[in-house]
Amino acid sequence: MFTDRIFERVQPIWTSYLNHPFVKGLGDGSLNNEKFQHWLKQDYVYLIEYAKLMAIGSAKARDLETMGTFANLLHGTLFMEMDLHRKFAKQFGIDGKTLENTQASAVNTAYTSYMLNHAQRGGAEHVVACLLACAWSYNFIGQHLAKEPFALSEQNPYHEWVETYSGEEFTAFTNDAIRLMNQLTEGKPESELMELEQIIVKTSYYEYMFWDMCENRELWPIPTF
Repeated sequence: MFTDRIFERVQPIWTSYLNHPFVKGLGDGSLNNEKFQHWLKQDYVYLIEYAKLMAIGSAKARDLETMGTFANLLHGTLFMEMDLHRKFAKQFGIDGKTLENTQASAVNTAYTSYMLNHAQRGGAEHVVACLLACAWSYNFIGQHLAKEPFALSEQNPYHEWVETYSGEEFTAFTNDAIRLMNQLTEGKPESELMELEQIIVKTSYYEYMFWDMCENRELWPIPTF
């Protein structure tokens, strides 16, 4: 299957996430609150743009089954993943308007622009390629962190993060995206597969840059005026 080939290509990149100080801090509870709040706000506005990918995919779908899968992915993003962010926001005293009005960082803007550009220019398979690394790598991280002794402990302030991204619901969400990627690439020529693979590799690098951006609480390289 195409995603077997993809996983072999991106696994070294995703494994590097596990050694990133931000990700390690989620697992052992040592992550600075302000860094997590930065992730929370940046990821929330990221997810608004990310959700648009599913809407684009549904519009580009050539059959009802594919349209329904994109619709389910959109629902999962808006009402599962973003609900987690809203729940965390309340815990950290951040209101909904603050979340929605967050200014996307330079990395965030570049990442979402890259995805939306390829999604709008390509077919439904390009849409899945754009969204796959985010969902799949978060599930990859969540499942690895869940194996650590302290990660799921209620003493870990981020245990709900680990529970969500390692849990059955998000795993099913990820598997739907993987299954759709395989369906849409069946019978595709190698030239097209290479193009899709490159999108997934680049979004995987963007994911690392996003973790870095949150660790360093970056916005833009110079102050905004």
